[in-house]
Amino acid sequence: MNTTNNPKLTRNSQELRRNMTRHEKRLWYDFLKGLSVNFNRQKVIGCYIADFYCASARVIIELDGSQHYEPLGIQNDKARDEYFKNLGLTVLRYSNYDIDNNFRGVCEDVLRHITTSSTASGPPFPSRGRH
Repeated sequence: MNTTNNPKLTRNSQELRRNMTRHEKRLWYDFLKGLSVNFNRQKVIGCYIADFYCASARVIIELDGSQHYEPLGIQNDKARDEYFKNLGLTVLRYSNYDIDNNFRGVCEDVLRHITTSSTASGPPFPSRGRH
């Protein structure tokens, strides 16, 4: 799905994987990593870096901190989401507040989206982790 080779973005994505936010760590280690479908962290897709990407379900998960609710953040997210939509991808956005206060609901929503995807292979139920 990487539509461009951008060494700067690749370096940035590697750094972001090494320094995940606590919300990204929680979603990754307590849920996504244990699914039977594969998710990539900080995946370069075109001119953007997606927080989490599942190729088989064509789903991107974005975790939004406070900067995403400022005017420039809202504008940037709209352009980004449109870009991903034009590639046939579904973007799921959750706030850091959602991760802290409704983790189970976030996990259930992710499962609902990846299990209804016609391209998801096998049941994506967690093999480990807590909800």
